[in-house]
Amino acid sequence: MTVSEPARSHQISEQDLHARSAEIMNGLERGESYAATRNSSKIGDLNPIRHRRRFVSRADFAAMSQSMPILDDRKYREDMDRHVNDDLFDPYDRAYGRDEFTEAAEGPPRQVWSTPPS
Repeated sequence: MTVSEPARSHQISEQDLHARSAEIMNGLERGESYAATRNSSKIGDLNPIRHRRRFVSRADFAAMSQSMPILDDRKYREDMDRHVNDDLFDPYDRAYGRDEFTEAAEGPPRQVWSTPPS
C-alpha cells in the first residue's frame, strides 16, 4: 500500500519544520501528511500513524476470507514434508539421547531414607 504524494501546500522546508513544528504536529494528529525538503529537494515524508483495528467482526472476516484460496491439506503436508526436516529437532532427544530412560542408565537402586542420615 502506497501513500499518495502530499499536496503542494503540505511540502515543508527544513526551516519550516523547525519554525512550525507544533503546527505540523497538530496537522499530523489530524491525519495530514507532509513532504520534507532541503534545498528544494525532497528528502522524506512525515505521515501520521495509521491505527490498526484489533477487532475484526465475523462478517468482515467472512468477507475477507472469500478471496482466499482453498487450502489443500494433503498438498500442504507434502510440501512441509519435502521442505522441512523434522529430524533436526526431536523434543525427546535430550532425555532419550542421554540414555536416561533405559535400563542401562538406571544403575544400582537409590537409597531412600525414611529419616535423615546421622
